Amino acid sequence: MISVVIPIYNEDKLIDELFSRTKESISLFSEDFEIICVDDGSNDRSLEKLLECHHQDNRFKVISFSRNFGHQTAIFAGLSYAKGDYIGIMDGDLQDPPELFATFFEKLKEGYDIVYGVRKKRKESFPKKFSYWLYYRILSITSDIKIPIDSGDFSLFTRKVRDHMLETNEHNLFIRGIRSWVGFRQAPFEYERSPRHHGQPKYSLNKLKKLAADGLFGYSHVPIKLLGRAGTVIILLCLLYSIYTVYEKYFLGITPKGFTTLIIAIFFFSGVQLVSLRVIGEYVVRIHDEVKKRPRFIIKEKHLD
Repeated sequence: MISVVIPIYNEDKLIDELFSRTKESISLFSEDFEIICVDDGSNDRSLEKLLECHHQDNRFKVISFSRNFGHQTAIFAGLSYAKGDYIGIMDGDLQDPPELFATFFEKLKEGYDIVYGVRKKRKESFPKKFSYWLYYRILSITSDIKIPIDSGDFSLFTRKVRDHMLETNEHNLFIRGIRSWVGFRQAPFEYERSPRHHGQPKYSLNKLKKLAADGLFGYSHVPIKLLGRAGTVIILLCLLYSIYTVYEKYFLGITPKGFTTLIIAIFFFSGVQLVSLRVIGEYVVRIHDEVKKRPRFIIKEKHLD
């Protein structure tokens, strides 16, 4: 059995095409499947359209949140209800072509547990493409685990992988990081991401920044370690400058004049302290989110039968 999890947020214009293309694509290699769409608090007709598809074919299942809990949380909720032996994830904007699931499935039969998509070409503007390019390389260098460069959530994996992914407890979810963390045999598959057919991207700049921070701070200790190293370097530089100042006064007879230098140093160290507090704060906020132990999401209604 195949389960495909699709997060949905304000995609009413795409639902019909999503329904038909995904259904046809999965039918090529399995008649036993379910498509689980998680409506992440949409405020258009997305839920209404999803329910219409469900009434046409009950293999098209619907979960609706009480409000917008976020893309990654919607994926996690869908995984929680997936019953398949193999579980796939794709975005609801059809930029991840569902036709590739057949290829992913063939790759899994070679003995892999996870096949994930790697985007070899993006359709976004240059500044956005460069930001993605830079971020994934920073994440790859700093991460405590190997998170594949330019990979997204688009993937197909076995049920045992899904079970271990659900055992993770963090609230600041980064699905591709969790998928990498669980291990097992993983295979990349390069594909060209399609342009968006209708509407605008639902990830705002702030949401993208949060996702990036969840990946960086959730899977790396480097930011906090860098603060210690930066502090050590600054102390050594100050010590060397102090020795040089003493040398100038007692051996060269030069009296230090440093009002401008003093002001610059004050501003510099103030900036360093504020940046340090910001980095430490990122870790503290994540600890705070975990200790509150609130549910990751609240389901308003579900149609799974």
